[in-house]
Amino acid sequence: MLKTICNDALATAFVVSVALGITGPCPAASPSPRLVENSATVHYRTVSIDGVDVFYREAGPVDAPSVLLLHGFPSSSFMFRNLIPLLATRYHVVAPDYPGYGQSGSPDHAVFQYSFDHYARIVDELTQQLKLGRFTIYVHDIGAPIGYRIATAHPERISGIVVQNGNAYEEGLAEAFWGPVKAYWADPSAENRARLEVALTPKAYESQYLTGVRDASVISPDTWTSDLANLDRPGNRDAQLDHFLDYRTNPPLYPQWQAYFRRCQPPMLIVWGKNDVAFTQRGAEAYKRDLKNVELHFLDSGHFALEDHGEEIAGLVKEFLDRNATRKVVACL
Repeated sequence: MLKTICNDALATAFVVSVALGITGPCPAASPSPRLVENSATVHYRTVSIDGVDVFYREAGPVDAPSVLLLHGFPSSSFMFRNLIPLLATRYHVVAPDYPGYGQSGSPDHAVFQYSFDHYARIVDELTQQLKLGRFTIYVHDIGAPIGYRIATAHPERISGIVVQNGNAYEEGLAEAFWGPVKAYWADPSAENRARLEVALTPKAYESQYLTGVRDASVISPDTWTSDLANLDRPGNRDAQLDHFLDYRTNPPLYPQWQAYFRRCQPPMLIVWGKNDVAFTQRGAEAYKRDLKNVELHFLDSGHFALEDHGEEIAGLVKEFLDRNATRKVVACL
């Protein structure tokens, strides 16, 4: 009974107070410093953009420096569920789901264009609706080509960039993984499209999370099962295959993004799962050709390094934000 009224640490004091005839509520417990540091309320919101419901997670004080978290394939903002509270004690954090992913709408691919240009416009519009102003972008996988489109369109708004296995260089595309996808780019026939269906299976989704990790027992199966639930929505498989095809628009933009890196020199933190089968370590190293202020960390993990190296990544990101989130951005293009 006492535990429902007071916490364990105060139970004895409460009993003594009752024995002495002192009435009143339990004294308040002193908050744990660790709990205060690691706690923040996350809000789950949806807005309509281009006629589509766009879901996003938001936490932290709105007047603090902003961080925009851009998820990868086949995940959603769910991949940042543990990182958001750790950052939101000091920063304003926003993590959207792209259309066709997570809790956002999944319109019919016959009427909605599942392209990177379209996604970038939608995410850009979200940042403007939320009045983010200047912000740091955290990009993973397909979040990189979305984020880099926004950065090159609005370089004055980008305080810095955190990269988790997000590619911007030709040598970053692992041939064994991308070979069938490139064949689809060159010839988007029904036959080549059907070949990519293997990437949309329970085994493939599970392998995205488990390949390259040291201890599979620390990876929650909620990750790929929630992704599969998203895939099972009517028409979502076609949406994903359309998105695979549109990835071909990204490599031609690599020179433009690299020019942005050279001219604007945004501070960059790279946290890279070195055992990723899709994006190579050479792709991570290539950033150093164009950026002077870049910090690179290879982690003994795979594509979703945030799942088994979350605390380490969070520590690195917080240090990076503390140094760069409020820096003055000058015109550079």
